[in-house]
Amino acid sequence: MPVLLVLIFIVLIAQIGFWDTLGAVLGGVAMIVLLIVLAGALLLLGGRYFLTRRRRG
Repeated sequence: MPVLLVLIFIVLIAQIGFWDTLGAVLGGVAMIVLLIVLAGALLLLGGRYFLTRRRRG
């Protein structure tokens, strides 16, 4: 009986650790995607700014 109880506790702790790890990995991926989107927007706006300056002058 105590062995079964210990195994149940191990499974519960592993599940909590898995979901915390999964959340951390997904959060890291989301931050990288957001950084790429922001860098793309910056390049787009910068290119548009330089094109309008080049056409005027």
